[in-house]
This record gives sequence, C-alpha cells and structure tokens, in this order.
Amino acid sequence: MILQTASFGPFETNVYIVGCPKTKNACIIDAPAGCLPYVLASVKKHDLTVTHLLLTHAHIDHIVDAGKLKKAFPVPLFIHKLDAPGLLHPRGKEMDVAFQSAEGMEADHLLEDGDFISVGNFSFQVLFTPGHSPGCICFYEKEEQTLFSGDTLFKGCMGRVDLPGSNPSAMWKSLKLLSTLPSTTRVFPGHGSATTIGKESWMENAETIFSGGND
Repeated sequence: MILQTASFGPFETNVYIVGCPKTKNACIIDAPAGCLPYVLASVKKHDLTVTHLLLTHAHIDHIVDAGKLKKAFPVPLFIHKLDAPGLLHPRGKEMDVAFQSAEGMEADHLLEDGDFISVGNFSFQVLFTPGHSPGCICFYEKEEQTLFSGDTLFKGCMGRVDLPGSNPSAMWKSLKLLSTLPSTTRVFPGHGSATTIGKESWMENAETIFSGGND
C-alpha cells in the first residue's frame, strides 16, 4: 500500500492518499483546508491516478477542500447518506478564515454500512460508526489490515460526542464494533498519529471510562 498523509487546518486534520502499488490507482480520504497542494505533489511523486474521493464525515474541518479536490480530480465523491446534508450545507462551530472557502456540494455516491469501494486491487469496506456525527464511517481494508477511522477513533481516545448531531450511545456501540477487528489492524485517524486496534483495548469499555464525556 502506498500511503501518504499530512495534517492541515486549525484542527490539524489528516488527509490520506492511498494508492495501489500494482495499478497505481488511488483514493483520497478527507479534505482539510489547504491540503490540495500536498495532494497534488504526492500524487505526482508516486505517479498515481486518483479514482475516488472519500469522506469519513461532513464536519467542516474534513470537507473544506472537497470542492477543490473535485475540480483537480473529476472523480466520484463518496459520503454516508446521513452526513450528505452537512456536505451540501457546510457549517462550522467557528467559521474562521480557514473555513470561508468551504463550498456546498452534492456527493456522487451515498454510502451505507457494508458497502465496498474498489480502489485498484484494494477493497474498502464501509463500517457505519455513528456517534461523532450521524453518518460517521470508517474505511476498512481487510487484506491490508488497515482502518481509516475518521473521528470515531483516535490514538488513546475517541471523537467528541457533545456536538450537534453527536450521540454518545451510538459512539459506545461504534467503538465496540471496532474493538472486534483484528488486534494487528493499523488505525489511521482523522487527527493525530496512527495506532492499532490492539493498543486501543479500552474501546470495549468506553462508556464506563468516559462516562458519556468526550475527547
């Protein structure tokens, strides 16, 4: 797997470029503010052909550059159906200068739990993990034992559940679901550094640990 990542914007949101080494096809996961130049350079450096734009959810810090990426790479854009309204009408808790360029747009494909997305020889399964937002999803590549967890799971903690549309009860169930993945699964979150499922053994008891609080 060709994997390039960097963080952008006031909340240091991660963007991922994931490429298949055999076909050179690639997807881009999430679109934080200011990521376009980095994505363009990474795609050129690894001689990749972008075939999919994937969004883990529609919170403003993850979608600001979606329109710019769509213009640079006129390929299908995917998001879960429950977060599609947030993509069409982007808004942030704090609409600072970094978020002024966010443009509303419609996704090309609305995802549901259990869907599969083929990128080169990779097959990403959509795992529906609501809690941080109504339509939060993770992208899981079983053969590569790799999970792109968005803002559901971070290293040592979880996404906030005190935002509009958040649901603590749903988050506990989502974390329990992720805890059943193989312990060696690599986890690449929406913010912060990578981890593994095995290192996040607290997930199964998240409700007790966090008592309905947030990260």
